[in-house]
Amino acid sequence: MTHSDPNDRPGRTGSTPRPANESGQVRTIRVPDDRAGQRLDNFLLGQLKGAPRSLVYKIVRSGQVRVNGGRAKAERKLEGGDEVRIPPVRLGEAGERPAPPKGLLEALEAAIVFEDARLLALNKPSGLASHGGSGISHGAIESLRALRPGQTLELVHRLDRDTSGLLIVAKKRSALTELQALMREEGGISKRYLALLTGRMPDGVMTVDAPLHIGLRQGGERHVQVNAAGKPSLSHFKVLERRGGQSYCEVRIETGRTHQIRVHAQHIGHPVAGDDKYGEVDANKRLREQAGLKRLFLHASTLEFALDDGKTPYLLNAPLAPELIDVLDRLA
Repeated sequence: MTHSDPNDRPGRTGSTPRPANESGQVRTIRVPDDRAGQRLDNFLLGQLKGAPRSLVYKIVRSGQVRVNGGRAKAERKLEGGDEVRIPPVRLGEAGERPAPPKGLLEALEAAIVFEDARLLALNKPSGLASHGGSGISHGAIESLRALRPGQTLELVHRLDRDTSGLLIVAKKRSALTELQALMREEGGISKRYLALLTGRMPDGVMTVDAPLHIGLRQGGERHVQVNAAGKPSLSHFKVLERRGGQSYCEVRIETGRTHQIRVHAQHIGHPVAGDDKYGEVDANKRLREQAGLKRLFLHASTLEFALDDGKTPYLLNAPLAPELIDVLDRLA
């Protein structure tokens, strides 16, 4: 349902939202029941087609967006029946963003490792953001939408830009809702990563139970650290083999915090190889020279979960990127 804000100029109303709110009028959208649980920022991106994420965050932070008459944060989970006030915005060039390069679309088509009627699994390359944003024209989701015009595609979760591996995209709203519920549920989705950690890790499984707190550095860059004021975070590191004095590990995480594996690895004194934010400069330089490692050695390799209340199991795998296999071969 769509109706105009009583404090604004009268204007045309209707049941079909405009693709972008450039009419010069405030809109108030009633959240449909099937959108319950969706984050406010993602809901707004669906209403403001073509708007960059940075613009959505700006209008939320400035208080121009209201939920049931009050200010709200971008991460707020909406409920069916909530009323969201959306201000007029000028998309300008944002709505006329050039199409993703043909080479990127071809690479993404080749990187799809699984697809059915409900979801699509992408083996995301390192260096590609999960979604566009400030300074990033084309993320994985925008490029997939360009590749599949007319399809409804929504990110289920995100991967760090520098991390390669499994990125799940929902093709149906029901799948998105169920998968995001599993993400919030302890043990709902089993996540396995492969990582090269610097130095010699001890044998066996090392469990890191250390809360993580997101801070901001000058310039707005996110920096995560172990801090008692942070959110509970649990990772399990297991050495698969040692190569050239480094430790090739399987990492299983029970929580999905920002930069979790990278910060936990740093915390135990064995940062992820090639990590230019939390890693060791000298170790990264040596691995670049000796093994040709030019990126973060972290790969989301396996996701296991079940839909339909446990009746339909999924086991998704993304093969290790060729450039990481080359690094392991050179370290042998």
